[in-house]
Amino acid sequence: MTAPVAAPQPRDVVVITGMSGAGKSTTLKAFEDLGYEAVDNVPLFLLRHMVGEEANAWAEYQNVRRPMAIGVDIRTRDFDVRGIRRLLRDVEKIAAIRPRILFLECDDEALQRRYTETRRRHPLALDRPLVDGIALERQILAPLKLSADDVIDTTDLPAGSLKTMLTSRYAPARTGLHVFVTSFSFRRGLPREADLVFDVRFLRNPHYVPALKDQTGADAAVQAYIAEDPDFAEFEARLKALIAPLLPRYVTEGKSYLTIAVGCTGGRHRSVYVAERLAEWLGQAGYGFSLRHRELQRADG
Repeated sequence: MTAPVAAPQPRDVVVITGMSGAGKSTTLKAFEDLGYEAVDNVPLFLLRHMVGEEANAWAEYQNVRRPMAIGVDIRTRDFDVRGIRRLLRDVEKIAAIRPRILFLECDDEALQRRYTETRRRHPLALDRPLVDGIALERQILAPLKLSADDVIDTTDLPAGSLKTMLTSRYAPARTGLHVFVTSFSFRRGLPREADLVFDVRFLRNPHYVPALKDQTGADAAVQAYIAEDPDFAEFEARLKALIAPLLPRYVTEGKSYLTIAVGCTGGRHRSVYVAERLAEWLGQAGYGFSLRHRELQRADG
């Protein structure tokens, strides 16, 4: 009896778009490093033809093909938000293709700073002030952002952390839920990519202990000080009890990544320690995880 031929796995096609200056080139390079076939600024009429032919070849040969990452932005010839959304709807009907839209976001101040530092011209600010070009682009892209499958804010995200995040979400070999844990300072604002946010400012603060002030939550002395807080053990147990039943439900709903943010006042002591503990626990529970300490990385430059 001849064994049935297994149906080919659908090919991932990630359309990378978003605000000019938000890191599309860096993102495409990261996808290329992950094994994706990366192409940039393909006109939409060619993109439709290319993706369609790839789908036919996929179905015909039934072999493993590289996933594809496609960069599309306001500079792309015949760029049109409705056209992109229509193209993706058409591609979704092809069983051999699994399309997703990744939208790169960044706040206005950071974008202005990046354009000023690089002395590049914004594609919509050739005959108008930079701030007006950014505002116009944000208005044009708003519907595309709303329909995106994934939005990553790169405002405070170093290139290395962006690559780590992309790896956790888009690495072809990755299966199951991947949890991204980050510590942060409330003074500097919430991480915009956070799904779950926990405030640990109620724990006693090592910042006011002279011997601990210049250390971080990654140092043993600070960890011991926080762990000795009379409310810490019960808080940690309840935190894990809250998160534990959520994770398999996220998997059931098809979510492949989750971002948990832990914040304190300065983002250097309590949040760092709790994030470290959470990441360790997630690893022991069998979940893939990535760990980032936003304010410590900011301090390191």
